[in-house]
Amino acid sequence: MNDTPGPGAPIRSGIPEHGRVPKYYTVKGELDGLLDELGEGGVLPTERDLAARFEVSRDTLRQALRELLIQGRVRRRGRTTVVAGPKLEQPLSLASYTEGVRRQGRVPGRHLIGLERFPAEAVLAGQLGVAVGDPVWHLERVLLADGERVGLESTYLSVARVPALDRDFEPAGSLYAYLREQLGIGFGAADERIETVLATPREALLIGTPPALPMLLLHRLTRDGEGLPVERVRSLYRGDRFSFTTRLDAPA
Repeated sequence: MNDTPGPGAPIRSGIPEHGRVPKYYTVKGELDGLLDELGEGGVLPTERDLAARFEVSRDTLRQALRELLIQGRVRRRGRTTVVAGPKLEQPLSLASYTEGVRRQGRVPGRHLIGLERFPAEAVLAGQLGVAVGDPVWHLERVLLADGERVGLESTYLSVARVPALDRDFEPAGSLYAYLREQLGIGFGAADERIETVLATPREALLIGTPPALPMLLLHRLTRDGEGLPVERVRSLYRGDRFSFTTRLDAPA
């Protein structure tokens, strides 16, 4: 039985103590009900029609829609707004993106942006356990779920440890599976940090999101079973399409 609170768990209504509810917030509640009626993939009426329906200005309506977009309740499809499906739940674990997405019945994918090698500068060299100037790989890929762009991943690895990455690795596949099955590299532990950011114009263009959409940024340094560095990863996920889960146990 999963007792993890879900997105529908009870929360405070958001009404301030003085009782005056902003007009956009009332409209947002009305839109929530409309989204439930339409169902996943349903197309919302135009902004003009919705503003007339709720008897509010277009600016008020847009503010309500912006909050629903950030929350992941709706998404843009061309010039239309549609009801979004549930967010993807990615576990905070030493599992690959591919494994996490497949567990939810979705089809993972990746689109290669670039694979290059360059001399490691001091910070990166220290993280990967190589000398300054040693060659390292930079693998950059757009993350897909059911063909939808949901994130951007940049991975750095030592060329000495993964010498044939440009020849033997299929960029659309799982890097973890390649390292494990082709090179016998297993994973022992990782340090990970999560923060919220706004995408740069380039990142927003690659992921296909508005620049103002909040993103979840993960920094990971992964080590093998002997404690040696394997990869440094910078993963940027759409805040409206992703949530992260983990299990917390009481200290021994």
